Amino acid sequence: MNLEIISIGDELLIGQTVNTNATWLAKHLTSLGVEVKWITTVGDDADDIKSALATALQRSDVVITTGGIGPTHDDITKNVAADFFESELIFKAEILEQLKRRFEKRGRKMSVTNEDQAWIPEKAQLIDNPIGTAAGLIFEKDGKKCFILPGVPSEMKMMSEKTLFPMFKGQGQTIVQKTIRTTGLPESTAFEKLGDIKRVEQFAKVAFLPKTSGVDIRLTVKGTDETECRKKLEQGVNIVLASVGKYVYGYDDEELEEAVAKLLIKTHKTVAVAESCTGGLLANKLTNISGSSEYFERGVVTYSNQSKIEILGIPEEILEKHGAVSLETAEAMAEAARKISGADFGISTTGIAGPTGGTEEKPVGLVYIGVSTAKEIYSKRLLFFKERLENKDRFVQAALSLLKGELIKLIA
Repeated sequence: MNLEIISIGDELLIGQTVNTNATWLAKHLTSLGVEVKWITTVGDDADDIKSALATALQRSDVVITTGGIGPTHDDITKNVAADFFESELIFKAEILEQLKRRFEKRGRKMSVTNEDQAWIPEKAQLIDNPIGTAAGLIFEKDGKKCFILPGVPSEMKMMSEKTLFPMFKGQGQTIVQKTIRTTGLPESTAFEKLGDIKRVEQFAKVAFLPKTSGVDIRLTVKGTDETECRKKLEQGVNIVLASVGKYVYGYDDEELEEAVAKLLIKTHKTVAVAESCTGGLLANKLTNISGSSEYFERGVVTYSNQSKIEILGIPEEILEKHGAVSLETAEAMAEAARKISGADFGISTTGIAGPTGGTEEKPVGLVYIGVSTAKEIYSKRLLFFKERLENKDRFVQAALSLLKGELIKLIA
């Protein structure tokens, strides 16, 4: 079974809204063994929607559309679909009464505009919308099905989980996947380290997915026997781990801060951070995890030189001689964070996020990450080349990676 998703809305085409609906649907449908072959985006134009439906139903077994079934003038999907599937709109009094009761329950008066939602294509089967006002629709044509869903994410998700997904269970092939998450490893280097890619692809299809945080390596196996598919997946994963295992921090949706948090809790260690260029982002990441009070002692943002002197006690001569962006300052910041807090680890960040402030000697994208433990103090110099927000993300990822490395030493 192959499927196409059609996302409808001008806001998607002009970049005003990110198409999270298609991403969410594709992910969940794949887990059910349904192969999403195409994702199409069209605007609120009747001819374009009809063209997209015609193409999709020609090449796909199932089509799902999202968007354009609300009560306003630009919500035209229902009418266009009715026309496309040659179905008259009929008024259903029971739908109108249901809508009125729903508004009354919420203590609101239903507007006249919502009465349009009681007009339903005669050939369509309804999909209940338990939290919204626009019912979903199911059309059939030449043995193929088309599901019409709202664009509001919460409504679309609930209707999919309650009605759509149960219809697909047992209908697709077996698709098993695992994403191996790495950091500190460029995409080209990851590919080289795997060697002959055929070693892995004899078991699983490989995809390299570079992100700001690192490179994800996704393995996919398709087949009819789930046990055999999972066996092949494991074989593929083992080959990848043998090649790039030291760069791996987690799997699937696990973030680096989650992996670091688990290690901190496992080793009963604590951390304090002193940040300059990352402006509190490192502390934010470390405290995004529930239970962070067990390991996060404190964090300070010392953005100016004066704050580094007054809050952390950094000697003024270090800043004068080496500058705020230097290994000496990074190490002094990390050591101060650890000693002032009494934490097991002190981590610091100082750099130039950009787009201004760089020099030939210290360009935009330069960062020093300081690490302080009871045994040693050191720093790492890294250079990135992206825009400001991406640089900040990369700086934090590098700091978390260094902390992870220190924690691994404790349990190795």
